[in-house]
Amino acid sequence: MDSPNNLSRSTPLAHPTRTLLLKFNAKHINDQSETPTPPTDEDEINTNIDQQHHNYYIPELEADDVPFYNSASSTNTPLRSPPHVSCLQTPSIRLYGSGSKRSRSVKSELTESRFSRREERQDDSQAAGIYVTWSELWVTVPVKNGGRRPILQGLTGYVRPGECLAIMGPSGCGKSTLLDTLAGRLASNTTQSGDILINGRKQALAFGASAYVTQDNTLMTTLTVFEAIYFSAQLQLPDSMSKLAKRERAIMTITDMGLQDDMNTRIGGLTGGQKRRVSICIEILKHPQLLFLDEPTSGLDSAASYHVMSRIIKLAQLDKRTVIASIHQPSGEVFDLFHNLSLLSSGKQVYFGATSRANEFFASNGFPCPSTRNLSDHFLRTINIDFDVDVEHELGGSIISATKAIEILVNAYTSSEAHQQVINKVSEICEKNQVTLKEKEGQAGFITQCQVLTKRSFINMYRDPGYYWLRLVIYIALCLCIGTIFHDVGHSYSSIQAIGSMLMFTASFLTFMAIGGFPSFVEDMKIFIRERLNGHYGVSAYVVGNTLSSAPYLLLICIIPGSIAYFLVGLQKEFDRIVYFGMLLFACMLLVESLMMMVASIVPDFLLGIITGAGLQGMMMLNGGFFRLPDDLPDPVWKYPISYISFHKYACEGLFKNEYLGLTFPNEKVGGPPTITGEEILKNYWEMEDYSKWVDLSVLLGMVVLYRLMFFGIIKALEKFKPVVAAWISSWRSESEDNSATPEVGSSVRRVRTFSLFDCSFHTVDVTFRE
Repeated sequence: MDSPNNLSRSTPLAHPTRTLLLKFNAKHINDQSETPTPPTDEDEINTNIDQQHHNYYIPELEADDVPFYNSASSTNTPLRSPPHVSCLQTPSIRLYGSGSKRSRSVKSELTESRFSRREERQDDSQAAGIYVTWSELWVTVPVKNGGRRPILQGLTGYVRPGECLAIMGPSGCGKSTLLDTLAGRLASNTTQSGDILINGRKQALAFGASAYVTQDNTLMTTLTVFEAIYFSAQLQLPDSMSKLAKRERAIMTITDMGLQDDMNTRIGGLTGGQKRRVSICIEILKHPQLLFLDEPTSGLDSAASYHVMSRIIKLAQLDKRTVIASIHQPSGEVFDLFHNLSLLSSGKQVYFGATSRANEFFASNGFPCPSTRNLSDHFLRTINIDFDVDVEHELGGSIISATKAIEILVNAYTSSEAHQQVINKVSEICEKNQVTLKEKEGQAGFITQCQVLTKRSFINMYRDPGYYWLRLVIYIALCLCIGTIFHDVGHSYSSIQAIGSMLMFTASFLTFMAIGGFPSFVEDMKIFIRERLNGHYGVSAYVVGNTLSSAPYLLLICIIPGSIAYFLVGLQKEFDRIVYFGMLLFACMLLVESLMMMVASIVPDFLLGIITGAGLQGMMMLNGGFFRLPDDLPDPVWKYPISYISFHKYACEGLFKNEYLGLTFPNEKVGGPPTITGEEILKNYWEMEDYSKWVDLSVLLGMVVLYRLMFFGIIKALEKFKPVVAAWISSWRSESEDNSATPEVGSSVRRVRTFSLFDCSFHTVDVTFRE
């Protein structure tokens, strides 16, 4: 049969498929005379993905309707490409009979992004990849007596592009510390010495070159898989990329991790393994060449663990990515997926090398793995000193303790040829792969970040009933109670106290119920901390986005319940007074939301946060001028300055002035005037200052801005001082610990020079080791 380029003019052109295939082939086939090359591994993988999820059927088509029609095929047979374009893929378009329309689904977007995916992978494959080496790596933490205790002791190793290194060991052996050290995430109270080289050089990890996936699936459960990843793509990818390109990148990443069938499923309805894959998708959107995984299989069953790790390692091999994963106790299938193994115990290197030779190393030193036991289980059981169980040593024909077994294995590895090969390999990598990392394009701009965060938070608040909707229902119910209890309160002498009680309770209760949304605030802060550590966006963009997204819901909460209470009670009906009532309640709601966000940033536990927030509001409420008149508050603390920083004071004064001014009440006091005005009530009865009610509203709005700025400052301060607090806590805890069991190294003071991968600078530290 003639090729598409040589078809005669009499070839039928009625069906749109012909035009599509002609354009398709003309674009991707430049020289028909070249010998077809066999498909690469990448083509095979893409073909398998597309064949698995995209089958294209032709219902009732004649031979003249479709070029390259195979007369032996029947209807409902997948559309096949001609032989000379077997490596190419047919676009995802459903074909119907003559005159029918073509339907396109979300899966067609997956197919449309295949060629951009292939181009991106070709660009990534042209890069040399990232080689990471470390030699004589020590990490120490301070102890109370002024010395330092080693956490990692003289580790040496490497990891190459296209490979996955597993860091294994019992709990407390230093797995996470080693991972954080290589990723440049060590806390400021730790001291690091030794060399960590990127491509044979001491250089900072360029932006977008690495990603870190934590072991906790901290995600917005109200978003769908596609929404979560697409929002993250808009935040991480630069503004120079179009929205369509970012969308295609998100779809491509979803497909790579095998989540294309769950794109429209909310994250809250996913399994643990699927949530873990979503977390990984979010961090690999920028195509990082270096990927750190902290306990990627934690909390997953063996099947889910295998699917997660197999996807990661397949991507690593396909795109030449370097993967370092700390893992606790993998199954046999997962263990076989790793290329190299770094086995630690008490911060010491028990073994480093190929996973396939680890069993040989243990067997040669008298600890063979029984045929009925998993290799990883055997390794961890042999080197676990938590219970110090007895271990059978075949070479000596005796039973020894786990501590003695670790000593035998550490000494055997240190003096083995495998250890020397690791040292030689590190030197070889450093000599041959001295490549400077190229920084990728930066993240999205500030305006884009604010827009995306506002939209994402707005959707999350809309779908989470515990954020605002439950509060709205409670507010409506309570305002109905207020309206019926104070219904048509009137303007009698007894109404003076009743109106004041109603206004104060309305303002106090609406603001106090903000603590009901505190669990959602805490979850938001957890997501922010994870995304902030990974450099997705800045603190200012988060504060702006959180403020703008919550404002419409708070306004709704103020309008509906506030209107119910206002009109049932029978307050003044002038339009400006009604607007002022709503504006003041809205300012109070914004202010108390800011206060609770500050508490959430300091107190991450929602129960302690609720107690703290309730205590702060209770203290301000007592000094608001209702329960205790301003002139009766004790000096100097409660009146100055507490009453003046209490927003209840300004809320109470504003609401009272808005209602009492312009009213006249009968005076039932003997010997007094027959009537009493609202001005006199404010001055003599409630002891309020005589400035305008708009001043109170302005003060509240100013406090909203101040509290939001304080929220911003607290987050920035915590980023700087939290490690210092952690260092103090670590020292305090170490005071009561028995450090004699920890082997110390030397008794002298060594001045070490450390290098930070993040700020690309050197630090000189005196490290004291005590016996």
